[in-house]
Amino acid sequence: MPTRSDPTRENSEGFDSKHFLKQLTERPGVYRMYDDGGSVLYVGKAGNLKKRVSSYFRTTGLAPKTEALVAKIASIEVTITSSETEALLLEQNLIKSLRPPYNILLRDDKSYPYIYVSSHSDYPSLTFRRGRTKKGGGTWYGPFPSSGAVKESLNVLQKVFRIRSCSESYFRNRSRPCLQYQINRCTAPCVGYISPEDYLQDIRHATMFLEGKKPAILRDLMDAMEKAAQSLEFEKAAAYRDQINHLRHVQEQQSMESGGGDADVVAIAQDAGVVCIVVIIVRGGRVLGTKDYFPRYSLEQSEGELLSAFLGQYYFGGNARREIPKDVLVPVEVDGQDLLAQALSDAANRETRIRGNVRGERRRWLELAMTNARQTLLTHIASKETVYRRLLALRDMLELAETPSRMECFDISHSHGENTVASCVVFDENGPLKSDYRLYNIDGVKAGDDYAAMRQVLTRRYRRMVAGEGKRPDLIFIDGGKGQLGIAREVFDELGISDIPLIGVAKGVTRRAGMEQLIDAMTGDVYRVPADSPALHLIQHIRDESHRFAITGHRAGRDKKRRQSTLEGIEGVGPKRRRELIRYFGGIQELRKASVDEMAKVQGISKALAENIYAALHDE
Repeated sequence: MPTRSDPTRENSEGFDSKHFLKQLTERPGVYRMYDDGGSVLYVGKAGNLKKRVSSYFRTTGLAPKTEALVAKIASIEVTITSSETEALLLEQNLIKSLRPPYNILLRDDKSYPYIYVSSHSDYPSLTFRRGRTKKGGGTWYGPFPSSGAVKESLNVLQKVFRIRSCSESYFRNRSRPCLQYQINRCTAPCVGYISPEDYLQDIRHATMFLEGKKPAILRDLMDAMEKAAQSLEFEKAAAYRDQINHLRHVQEQQSMESGGGDADVVAIAQDAGVVCIVVIIVRGGRVLGTKDYFPRYSLEQSEGELLSAFLGQYYFGGNARREIPKDVLVPVEVDGQDLLAQALSDAANRETRIRGNVRGERRRWLELAMTNARQTLLTHIASKETVYRRLLALRDMLELAETPSRMECFDISHSHGENTVASCVVFDENGPLKSDYRLYNIDGVKAGDDYAAMRQVLTRRYRRMVAGEGKRPDLIFIDGGKGQLGIAREVFDELGISDIPLIGVAKGVTRRAGMEQLIDAMTGDVYRVPADSPALHLIQHIRDESHRFAITGHRAGRDKKRRQSTLEGIEGVGPKRRRELIRYFGGIQELRKASVDEMAKVQGISKALAENIYAALHDE
């Protein structure tokens, strides 16, 4: 059993870390950090409590957010455990119940939906259930990521196997078939239209379907169809034929079908101060759907650290534990991966692996999860609510009289000094205003001279504004340091513009996201904004969008010059293979949209060659 130490409280000079660490044990356990008001700040686990807690009080090498956390510590409590695995489980329960601000916090209190096969001896039902209980016996299948996924599966099962979905009381009190029988979605066991033996055979096939054993079902149904035909039971044979056709159609729709396997596929994406984690649930080789999370985090953490914190809370946090699959697929190595896998295995009473280096179908599942994570993150960042909250924070940070309704940002892009273009992206109160984006081809400047390029684009852009043409921005960002911002200030002085705030966005010494420096062109002041500031997240979004748009425009101009040789320049793609590719996809645009696997389906195109073609078409 865990034993709890006495908390160390704040003395008159603050938290006495030296005194506390002298008495701290080297055994595994969990530590909780509190502020002077008694509120928990952070919960963590450790294999060696003394070493782990000591690391927070180093004199050098701490991240800014860790320093901010340490400055607030007034007391620390520890709970000693018998093993690291026990510490992991306790940590996640405490995070869920205490909700400390410096930990990842999930916002998911709903139970997953399941499909439930009742325990009726002759005529079991298939029904939708929210959450899994031990009452009533029966068999549970799931969890599914959403009620829509359950309804889709039940719809297939009713159409193919005609299993009843009514309640027990409704079933017992029927004297004639209901509408489900009339529309061929039930065999009316309530009035004895089907024998218990035949009905249980349908139940067996339905459960095989839920377990991902579709090839075995097809074999059973084809054998039954041939047997019925030989016995001259043609109506029965026709019913089996229809079931076979339905199942084959379902298999064609399931693009993520495989020979089997249970896995949770986890992917992570970060941008503009936001983290999105997507979980794809695979059961019996079938992708049931996805769930996305936007955990709140404050400490500067790598993706491996974020996933470690997320997985621990995902499986062990809260009152009801989720079903643990045989495999957890991740895009990067997770911190404490072996320990977490052992904890999952102990909880599931069988081996559970956390894997990243996978092939085949599992690789496709992981790629799908990563695509979903990136797209979901972009959608979240672009939401009106998120943009408005960030605009208010930006107004307060810059001490503006009014909330900016139009912001513009500039960036320069070129290839080794050639084909230079400048981008201007525009944001309003709804986020990116893409209709007002502009690209400028830079002419007459020395190759690689970004200062001259910035002078040209700003002069061209705002000379028209001063002349009364175009829209006037409330705030302007320059993607660059003091040099480019100085050029922008000179242009504004020449044009007589003095009432529009001009801010430079420069990467810090480490050039990491969240470490940007903001430079005020009017005062020359250089200052840092907290990495978790919504205002900084908005600035990062605008800066990244201007960078993306500049690169896209530069590539488009470069590709325009060599469009006729898009496929001709790819090694291994001769006239015959070019002809097959164009014939299969119908044109170069559709070919660009195709995946590597789709390209590999073309006659004469191997997987390796498909990867080369994909890389060439997408400049990878």
